This record gives sequence, C-alpha cells and structure tokens, in this order.
Amino acid sequence: MSAPHDACILAGGLARRLGGRDKPGLRVAGRTLIASVAAAVPRAGRLIVVGAPRPGLPRALFRREDPPGAGPVPALRAGLAEVTAPWVALLAADLPFLEPGHVSALLEAAGGAGTGAVLVDDDGREQWLAGAWCTAELVRALARYDGRSLHGLLAPLAPARVRLPGRPWFDCDTADDLRRARGRRARPGTGGTGGGGSGDERDET
Repeated sequence: MSAPHDACILAGGLARRLGGRDKPGLRVAGRTLIASVAAAVPRAGRLIVVGAPRPGLPRALFRREDPPGAGPVPALRAGLAEVTAPWVALLAADLPFLEPGHVSALLEAAGGAGTGAVLVDDDGREQWLAGAWCTAELVRALARYDGRSLHGLLAPLAPARVRLPGRPWFDCDTADDLRRARGRRARPGTGGTGGGGSGDERDET
C-alpha cells in the first residue's frame, strides 16, 4: 500500500521541440499522454494538473502557473499550493510507460530517504519530473529557492535515486521520441530504442 499522497502533473510546457504541439494531448496506444500519466496514480488523493483544463480527466484539479509557460519551478509552486497529502508524486505529462507500480516504488524509496526519490535513466541521469517527494520538504525548499532549475531545487534534498525496469522515465520531447513510444506500444514486451528521458528543463513536460 502506497503512503498517502497526491499527484502533481506539470502539463503547461511550450513543447518547442515538437513545434508547439499540444504534447500532453498526443496519443500513444490510443490514449493521450497525460491520461496515461493520470492512470499511473490511481491512489492519489488529489490529482493536480498544472496546465490548461482539458477533457478526459474528471478527477483533475487544474491550476496555472503565473505567467503560463513560465517554467517548471513556477508550475511546481502553483501545483504544490493545492497539495494536502504528506507525499506528492511530481510527474511530467508525457511519460507513456509510467505504471502504478513505478509510482509505488518511488513513494517507498522516498519514505526511506525521508525527503524524496527520483527515477534515473539508463545512463544514470536523474529525471526530475519523475519522482516522489515529502510535501513539507518541497515547501521548505521552494521558500528558500529563487532559481529556475528543477535540478537546483531538488538535488540539494538528496533524494533516493531509483532505477526501475520498463523505462518509466522515457518522455516524449521530440517527434522521434513519440515515434519510438508508439512503436514500442505497438510491440508489447519489447524494450525502448533510446531517446527520451533527457531531463531537459526548457519545457515542463
């Protein structure tokens, strides 16, 4: 059983490397990317989406950063203001391979670390928009932080670094990433073919 938690999905990025397309609304295996991420947090007490309201997410509470598109740190501030649970899953809106078991593993690791946990990719890089965090620790960190980088905000919390099978950290930043995700979903049981999971903070998702 996962610890009591909310989920905060950042979905307000500009998707520059996808030509400004509505990235959370793009489909992989017949489901929008953001719907896939929302399905990975079925036990979340509150589902908070920082981005424009959209259909298909009846549980979601929508909020916007000020100004819209300002980046992941302002988006996190907006979302965290709505979090009431002691733990929060902080997620991008473009993680097609994320599953409930991955989120549960992150929450368990976060509890062990006391501050948080973050997925690492196959190259050992932290993916800051695929993690779980102690809400109180995030609030304190944001209160003393005036930068724009999620790495700068979250790395000092010394989170547990979690490596999981299934490439749950794979994100769809580019058209190639999207093609790879669709190809993998069309061939169940196959592994990813690289790409994704860049941790790039130019977009929120």
